[in-house]
Amino acid sequence: MSALLASSMFAFTIRASADNADANASQGTAVSDLPKKIRDIEGISQYELENGVNVLLFPDASKETVTVNMTIFVGSRHEGYGEAGMAHLLEHMLFKGTPMHPDIPKVLKDRGAGNSMNGTTWMDRTNYYETLPASGDNLEFAIRLEADRLVNSNIKGEDLESEMTVVRNEFERGENSPIRVLMQRMQSAAYDWHNYGQSTIGNRSDIERVPVVKLRQFYKKFYRPDNVMVIVAGKFEPEEALSHLQKYFGALKKPDTPIDPTYTTEPAQDGERTVTLRRVGEVQLVGTAYHIPASSHPDFAAAKALVYILGDEPSGRLYRKMVETKIASNTYALAYAFAEPGLFMSIAEVPVDAPLDVAESTLLELMEQSFAEEPITEKELNRAVQQILKARELESADTGKLAVSLSDWAAQGDWRLYFLFRDAIEALTVEDVQRVAEKYFTQNNRTLGRFLPSEESVRATIPEAPDLRSVLKDYKGREAMAAGEVFEPLPMAIEERTERGTLVGGIEYALMPKKTRGETVSMLLTLRFGTGDTLKDKIGAVELMGMLMSRGTDKLDYTELQDELTRLRAELSINSTIGLLQLRVKTKREFLPEVISLVGDVIRNPRFDAEELAVIKRQIVTSLQKSTTEPQALAPREVNRILSPYQPDDIRYVKTIDEEIAMYEAVAVDQIESLHDDFLSNQKGELAMVGDFDLEETKQLIKEQLSDFDTEIAYVRVDRNPHPEIDGQTALIETPDKANAFMFSSQQYALADDSPEYASLVLGNYILGGGSLSSRLGNRVRQQEGLSYTVRSSVSPRTKDNRVDFILYAITNPGNKDRLMEVMMEEIELIRDKGITAEELSEAKTAYLQAAKVRRSSDAAMAGELLSSMFNERTMAYHVKHEEQIQAATVESVNAAIQKYIVPDKLVVAIAGDFANAAE
Repeated sequence: MSALLASSMFAFTIRASADNADANASQGTAVSDLPKKIRDIEGISQYELENGVNVLLFPDASKETVTVNMTIFVGSRHEGYGEAGMAHLLEHMLFKGTPMHPDIPKVLKDRGAGNSMNGTTWMDRTNYYETLPASGDNLEFAIRLEADRLVNSNIKGEDLESEMTVVRNEFERGENSPIRVLMQRMQSAAYDWHNYGQSTIGNRSDIERVPVVKLRQFYKKFYRPDNVMVIVAGKFEPEEALSHLQKYFGALKKPDTPIDPTYTTEPAQDGERTVTLRRVGEVQLVGTAYHIPASSHPDFAAAKALVYILGDEPSGRLYRKMVETKIASNTYALAYAFAEPGLFMSIAEVPVDAPLDVAESTLLELMEQSFAEEPITEKELNRAVQQILKARELESADTGKLAVSLSDWAAQGDWRLYFLFRDAIEALTVEDVQRVAEKYFTQNNRTLGRFLPSEESVRATIPEAPDLRSVLKDYKGREAMAAGEVFEPLPMAIEERTERGTLVGGIEYALMPKKTRGETVSMLLTLRFGTGDTLKDKIGAVELMGMLMSRGTDKLDYTELQDELTRLRAELSINSTIGLLQLRVKTKREFLPEVISLVGDVIRNPRFDAEELAVIKRQIVTSLQKSTTEPQALAPREVNRILSPYQPDDIRYVKTIDEEIAMYEAVAVDQIESLHDDFLSNQKGELAMVGDFDLEETKQLIKEQLSDFDTEIAYVRVDRNPHPEIDGQTALIETPDKANAFMFSSQQYALADDSPEYASLVLGNYILGGGSLSSRLGNRVRQQEGLSYTVRSSVSPRTKDNRVDFILYAITNPGNKDRLMEVMMEEIELIRDKGITAEELSEAKTAYLQAAKVRRSSDAAMAGELLSSMFNERTMAYHVKHEEQIQAATVESVNAAIQKYIVPDKLVVAIAGDFANAAE
């Protein structure tokens, strides 16, 4: 049977089933006709259709969105000879359309999922998901779309030709990262036979040469109803979801021939292995990889705990023994969770002027000897367990993220492993973790860089995954997490729920209490300080102050502060820039009073430890040194320097990398301490909070922390006026040995963001390049020409400066630089000359407004909008007005805005890449 005929038959199956289902619906669909529930664990229900489709339903009425996630149990592990990267390439091809849905990116964008849809490929699975407003027929649409592209996708030769170059461009982007390439090389060297040694993105020759017939065969082999799990999470009615799932997925025919299981088992490694990577760069790396059991094996929980015991900052052994001692600037650890035995990796980042052999010997000693000499302590284990549980609890409050996590565990054997793993983590003992470290972190099980024969072969035999049927036979799980309230995030609904006022001094507040899933709370606090003149010679201290404040208080050192945040199930980040200190906090209702007290202590009584400052400075300088050869760092910096025409003594001057390094290296701890003591106060700032909290209690608690907090130094905002007078120009930056080039461009406009003209420009940009894959630039540059994996444009306002920035960027192969610029300029000139269509405008309005609604469904994003409204002296009524202006925009007004503002000759452009090598 031809692929075309098979596709037609599957499409007919869906349509015929839909007709029958509609007929049944007119007579009333009986509940007994719906799929039967298999099990229910902690609020998640599992069903199975007759054709083998597995279904998980996870209702969450507190969200105004619904997520549909389709996971296919095929990844790079299932690829054969000549098929490297095929699972990932096929993921891309499933966005090319079906007969029923010819333009998938566009139809998803039109329904508000432009930035909340994607597909991802990993070792054991491929998934596709979209998050849409929980309104209208969006749930039915998403389920119908996924069922349709599961069996009816257009796998065309012409689409493969263009998408192949896009995937190759994505491959090249990964080749720019030394740490990413080193990890892949280590993984490849660690496996002799198993496909886990094969990169998910594949190798260049297979990507470039794969025949479309082979790709269709791979698609038909694995994309079938008995090899899929569909997860629906968010706001929906389970019976409605089951009805749609039965109607569209239930209509698909299960093939007669089963999928052959993989059976390759990696033999025990019998000697250390070495891989050396030589590339252009400014930072050295050394790493280790050890074989460990599958994620379903009991030992994996101990391996995961070792990730934190070794890799945590600041309490981890790697950090304490390598970063604090100045041997390395950064350290990392990770354990791959796979369906079959995986790897445990540790990496150290070493400054270019530091001895790499010392770092290597220290790393090996820590991994293979330190556990015998310094056994794991109860404190280390408890900290690791609490950090893992904290991350799980925060993730579980977001149904969209939890859906992705459940799909990963399903691909590793069974979705219930998500809960079994938690139970295993809670049951860990010091003896368990010590045993696992000593068993698997051995010389002969290591991949580092060298291979040396040994007199005696010592093998670490990796156990196979257990029989999950017996392990999970009677597993029931626990009670489901507390659900949140139903709340539609419309601008005026948010405003009516929000209380505004002045808390203490000049601190304004906007607090919006509401019931949330998991009783979570999101908080943003800003303190504003100084002027352009008073801060001019303190920029380095200003930039470092927030980071150093997060390293401890008078009573708690860095490790103790992180332990306290873990106990309180809280996340805290602090950043500072010119005139601004901002704190982001997320926690749960029960811990909020203690968290507020802790945050107050961090603000008022920071530790300002000189040794911690030295660590931060090394990390920043190392990162800056790395960026000296990175296209995606150099191009934007060059454009920003041109668009900031200020002298070096002006606070708005954009420094070179060398100037920035020198600035940070010159900062002393007493300068930061003086800055904090002299400048920080409650004279000006904003507090925004969204989530589950007591309004009056919270106001009083924060007021107590910020009272009697004064300064004699005034705050005056630093203006950053637009510079539309700067001429367009192009800068070329050579970055040797970088397989991926980066083009970045920008221009600035004098334009108020509350004007109808701004709303028209927003829509014009959305049509040009703001709509993800479905835009003028996305369709031409990526979909048709295959020149870039990423191409986007954006407009962003600076309200108080009456300024709007336009940005256009793309990645490409250095050899395609000229063609990329030619095609992008053609599209800009085309939209300027011919304008947009009424259909494009209508679709852009719907997609833009739907995306705004999806964005406001996030409590953290809602808190950000409330804080922004206070700073800009507005309420949420601004968003009502802006959305009315969006709706009122016409084809003529949008075309006029595009012609007036988006002027190619005025673009300041920088392109960085290895152009000399491409020319050869």
